[in-house]
Amino acid sequence: MEIKHDKNNQRFFSIVDGRESYLQYLKIDDSTLDYYKTYVPNELRGKGIAGKIVESALNYALQNNLIIIPSCSYVDTFIERHPDYNKIVKK
Repeated sequence: MEIKHDKNNQRFFSIVDGRESYLQYLKIDDSTLDYYKTYVPNELRGKGIAGKIVESALNYALQNNLIIIPSCSYVDTFIERHPDYNKIVKK
């Protein structure tokens, strides 16, 4: 599964079976991103797509020394399950 980063539209996305899944974010400042919405079409849910997109987005933040605000409940839960990412979460 290929995950792309669309900086202009502030999102990470993937096309699976012709349907788009994504994580939308808002750039707060030069070092902070608010990950506020994750979406996967109903027929594609339960296949791990959201997790892969969130992981890619978190790794992007990690690699670019960014801090994230996990406003999306899915992102917040993902971080709870993968506490290594806590170091990039805004306190």
